[in-house]
Amino acid sequence: MTVVWINGAFGAGKTTTARELIELIPNSTLFDPEVIGGALTHLLPPKCLAEAGDFQDLPIWRRLVVDTAAAMLAELGGTLVVPMTLLRQEHRDEIFGGLAARRIPVHHLLLAPAETILRERAAGREAPDPPDGDIRMRRWSHDRIEPYRAALASWLTADAHLVDTSSLTPYETAVRIAEAVGSGAVPACDIVQTPEPTAETLAAGVLLFDEQDRVLLVDPTYKPGWEFPGGVVERGEAPARAGMREVAEETGIRLREVPRLLVVDWERPAPPGFGGLRLLFDGGRLESAEAEGVLLPGPELRAWRFVTEQEAAAMLPPVRYERLRWALRARERGTALYLEAGVPVG
Repeated sequence: MTVVWINGAFGAGKTTTARELIELIPNSTLFDPEVIGGALTHLLPPKCLAEAGDFQDLPIWRRLVVDTAAAMLAELGGTLVVPMTLLRQEHRDEIFGGLAARRIPVHHLLLAPAETILRERAAGREAPDPPDGDIRMRRWSHDRIEPYRAALASWLTADAHLVDTSSLTPYETAVRIAEAVGSGAVPACDIVQTPEPTAETLAAGVLLFDEQDRVLLVDPTYKPGWEFPGGVVERGEAPARAGMREVAEETGIRLREVPRLLVVDWERPAPPGFGGLRLLFDGGRLESAEAEGVLLPGPELRAWRFVTEQEAAAMLPPVRYERLRWALRARERGTALYLEAGVPVG
C-alpha cells in the first residue's frame, strides 16, 4: 500500500493528471481530499467555518484526510493517487506523518508549470455560479500564487520530486510520474514512522540550556510545531534514561549525568490522542562548543533553536508552553512540580 501525492499550485493540472495516472498504475484509486472539505461545509457550524481561512486550516480536515486515506487503502489495497495542494509545511508534516505512523509510504511529487501558465489558467477559471462567481474564483486562484512561490523558495522543492509540466499534456505528465515512481526515482518521503499510540503513554523530555539560559527546541518532521528533545519511554526503560537516550539520538549530545526531574504533567486524552504522563528533566547548561555541535538526524528533525521563554510561547502549543513555563519555575526554585494539563496541582 502506498500513496502518490500530487502537489502543485492551483491550476497546475493535478486532478487531470491524477485521472490519467490511475490508468497507468495497476490497482490504483483516485482520492481527492477536496471532497472532505466540501462535506465539512455541511457538517460544521458556520461559525467554525468562518474562523478558518481555508478548509485545510481545520484540524478535522487534516485528520480526516489521513483516516480516509488509510481506510481506503485498507479496503482496496494498491496505490492511492491524491491530487492536493499543500503549501504549508506544518500541514505536510501532520498529514504525511500521520500516514507514516500507519506504515503508509508517501511519494511526493510537485507539478511545476511556468508561472505565466499558472496566471493564464487563473485568469480563465470558471465557477458554477457566473458571472460574480467567475470573478471570485479567478481572484481566489490568483491570490494563491504568492503563497505557492513562498513555499517553493522555502521547503517545497527540497521535499518533493519536481516535474516541469510547462510543455507536457496531462497524459505525458502522468507517464513521467508513473515511470519515476516505478523506477524508484521518487522514493518514499524520508519521514520517521512513529507508531500511533494505542493507549496512554509515558514520555520524557529534557530541557537543555545555552550560556544565556535559553532553552533548546527542535522541529520534528513528522508532526507540526516545535518540541523539546525527548520521546516515549520504552517498555522496561527508566524515564530519565529514556530522556538521555532521546537527547543523544536527536541532538548528538550525550549527557554525563542523570538529569533532575522538574515537572510531571498529566496530559488529558484528546481524541484521537490518548494522553498520559509527560515528564520534563533538567539537562543542564551546555558549554558553547557543545551548543554549537548539535547534530540532527535528517529523517526525524529538521531544525533546532535556542529560544527565550517569550519566544517559546509563540512556538509551542499552549499546554506544552505551560509545561515549559512551570518547568522553568521549578528549575529556579530547585524543586519539582506536579501538573495536570499544564496547571500545578497540590
